[in-house]
Amino acid sequence: MQKIMLLNPKGGCGKSTIATNLAAYYANWNMKVGIADFDPQKSSLNWLRNRTFDLATVKAVNASTERLVIPENLDYLIIDTPASLDKLRMMELIHLADTIIIPVLPSPIDIQAAGFFIYQLLLKYRITSEDKDICLVANRARKRSLMYNDLIKFTSSVKLPLITTLNDSRCYLNYASKGASLFDHQTKETEKDINDWMPLLDWLNSKEKPSFMQKQNI
Repeated sequence: MQKIMLLNPKGGCGKSTIATNLAAYYANWNMKVGIADFDPQKSSLNWLRNRTFDLATVKAVNASTERLVIPENLDYLIIDTPASLDKLRMMELIHLADTIIIPVLPSPIDIQAAGFFIYQLLLKYRITSEDKDICLVANRARKRSLMYNDLIKFTSSVKLPLITTLNDSRCYLNYASKGASLFDHQTKETEKDINDWMPLLDWLNSKEKPSFMQKQNI
């Protein structure tokens, strides 16, 4: 089982959006996928409640109890984490993951918060790429904006790879309210956004696996 965690103590950076779309991506590959939602707002679980039976199955994994019980038959567990974690809880959650994805928004507050968190992660908590697979994802970004340039400068200064940039697209909101994702609807409208995901999916998956785009013939 691969356990992929969305982690950034800064609220509003899009952890749940990436978690739900990632879960749907693997579910559309006929993988057995679960979401463990540790966020008190339960955005991922609310998304899951709205998901209809005609869409690929994603299971809810109860993260409300003190000890997380993970079904043994899952291929992938997507872990959605809350904001404002103390050190003990942070380390407990990090221990669960094989892979950590850190979403960062192109805004001064988010860049500053991400810098402080990465400093803690690498130096205070002493988590390195030798311990976990860790990457950054620029989220809800507009590549032609000045703040995006500042974000790129920031990511080039840290010792973690920026894997891809996800566009500030209305498709995410349109599908989220229906418990759906980009990967449940292969249309011309979603083609560009799915293309943005490909570097991240290729990074997560082995090189031998064909891409989602090839499978769906988009």
